[in-house]
Amino acid sequence: MDEITQLRLRKAIQNGLPLTQQPYLTLARELGLTEAQVMQTINDWQDDGLIKRFGLVVKHHNLGYKANAMVVWDIPNDKVDEVGELLSLCDAVTLCYQRPRQLPQWNYNLFSMIHGQDRDTVLQQLADIVQENGLSAFNRDVLFSYKLFKQCGGQYVQASTAQISKGLSL
Repeated sequence: MDEITQLRLRKAIQNGLPLTQQPYLTLARELGLTEAQVMQTINDWQDDGLIKRFGLVVKHHNLGYKANAMVVWDIPNDKVDEVGELLSLCDAVTLCYQRPRQLPQWNYNLFSMIHGQDRDTVLQQLADIVQENGLSAFNRDVLFSYKLFKQCGGQYVQASTAQISKGLSL
């Protein structure tokens, strides 16, 4: 498969799979490929680490989950992997990742997202997580969202000026 066709396939899947009975066949037809070519290319990208996983972007507000909070944690560096693994196993945690501290202004190095129907539910879920996992010794803050500006999956393939000037359609 040539490079342009691969870019077109990457762009197509970053926007989500078609909601059809056979999404890979639908993609294949749109790109002038066979279903087997699409599936093999995606499998190759997964094997090579280009694609880690397929995910679903859930519009949680539309489902009645009006409160969400980023819980930021100050975890000792030698414990951050262990605590991150614990948090990632919690059903209420939808996102968990480590970032470097930005001292002296920002002491936090572990971030976890919790969604709930209201603030009290989120706070109760957090209290349960802390108690069930023995995390009470670690400093944390709860940052509730006030306004949703955008929610979508990552967009990694963009049509460049050079591609557009050459008449290549992505």
